[in-house]
Amino acid sequence: MEENENNTFKSVENNYKPKTSFSKSILVPFISGIVGASLVVGACFGVPNIKNQLLSTGILGTETKEEQKSSNQVNATAVSLKEYSETGIGVAEKVLPSIVGIEIEYNINSIFGKGTSSATGSGIIISEDGYILTNNHVVSTSTSSSSSYYEVSDAVSVKVKLYNDDNVYDAKIIGTDDQTDLAVIKIDKTGLTAAELGDSDSVKVGEYAMAIGNPLGLATSATSGIISAVNREITTTDNEKYTVMQTDAAINSGNSGGALVNSEGKVIGINTLKLSGTGVEGIGFAIPINSTTDITKQLIEHNKVIRPYIGISGRGLTEDEIKKYNLVEGVYIFEVEDFTAAQKAGIKSGDVITEIDGKKVKEVEEITNIKNEHKIGDTIKIKIYRNGEYKEFDLTLEEEP
Repeated sequence: MEENENNTFKSVENNYKPKTSFSKSILVPFISGIVGASLVVGACFGVPNIKNQLLSTGILGTETKEEQKSSNQVNATAVSLKEYSETGIGVAEKVLPSIVGIEIEYNINSIFGKGTSSATGSGIIISEDGYILTNNHVVSTSTSSSSSYYEVSDAVSVKVKLYNDDNVYDAKIIGTDDQTDLAVIKIDKTGLTAAELGDSDSVKVGEYAMAIGNPLGLATSATSGIISAVNREITTTDNEKYTVMQTDAAINSGNSGGALVNSEGKVIGINTLKLSGTGVEGIGFAIPINSTTDITKQLIEHNKVIRPYIGISGRGLTEDEIKKYNLVEGVYIFEVEDFTAAQKAGIKSGDVITEIDGKKVKEVEEITNIKNEHKIGDTIKIKIYRNGEYKEFDLTLEEEP
């Protein structure tokens, strides 16, 4: 900036040729005054208060009073974070009492011996008498490695920490559901602050979102951002598929089971997943709260989710497989479980399911979605391809074992 200004001065000096004494005595000081004023205004543009004062007093002389007034209002709105800050404070104060920290202990058996380990997560109080909604993967850790190096047991201890409470409460697992990655636990305490649930179906891209939980064991941490996407379909590393909301509010390990809330402090999602890796930043996912209400009710009433069941294992066929084995587009059945609805209907391993209730299917998830639209006892029509021929079967849905 200084170099350009100096160059400007040189240009003015080199091009200016005095002709009369009037020019020397009057014109030069006049031009210098204009240049000097310009420099002052230019320098002040980096200081908002001085800039606003200059604009409001009309020194620039290039805007009308109405234009100056409008400009000041726009600037004030652009630089003010007061309303945003007050929204965040209000939301946090409302929601924090409804968020809990969860600590889980489980046993590990490995080739090196037996031991114990622990993990942390978050939960949302959904009733004043101690029911808490969280993720299934927070409290249900039972797994084994494919290489058989170790086995992790179900949780042997679940403890809960409340907001602004130094006590630690033992929790009981009421019910879990791995299909939706939801679970309900309960502590023996009343008078709790239940979270207010919002309407996740009305959420729009770009609206305010705050994530509250216990990332990395840091109790009751709040991060904010926006809703980046709705109805996002994702597939996990375990090949499980979910329809979720995407947010850029920071979600880290330990946030699982915590709340994603809107500007009114209403829960619109359950923080569940995040993308991580080189070049990844600000991509987290939450289960829409509307999809959890029926699951939560069933977990409390039945300790599980009661779903209709077909009793098959299979997967979608690729184009190469269809050509190579002279099959058709659909879901190839590897196994039919004994005494299930599928076996009773006459479906066999090697069949290719092409339609259910007149709807074409290519993937197992499509079959699951159609099945879940029905109730136990409903009869559905299944069209299959077997040995070069199409066949149809009536299948009566039974309860999932």
